[in-house]
Amino acid sequence: MAAIAISEPAARQIRALLVQKGTPQGGLRVGVKGGGCSGLSYFMDWADGPAKHDEVVDEGGARIFVDPKSALFLKGTTLDFQTSLMQTGFVFKNPNVKTACGCGESFTI
Repeated sequence: MAAIAISEPAARQIRALLVQKGTPQGGLRVGVKGGGCSGLSYFMDWADGPAKHDEVVDEGGARIFVDPKSALFLKGTTLDFQTSLMQTGFVFKNPNVKTACGCGESFTI
């Protein structure tokens, strides 16, 4: 089982951004780091390719790279892309989250 799943809206957005950046063979690096008011927070960055021990998730033509430590926190998570009046962007739907801060930027597991 992959550390993270990619929804179709997220895959579509990742593909479009990779073409726009001119790196169609690259992907989105996602992970978890210490920090934020609840202890952990997500991060995302563009990468030309996976690091040595990364898990590579390829769904719908979109690639995500996840380091082994982050994979533990992201197991069962779906990366989605939502557009609404209040927010447009990538959203982590993580069933492992026990509590989250008021702003939604950090969490505990």
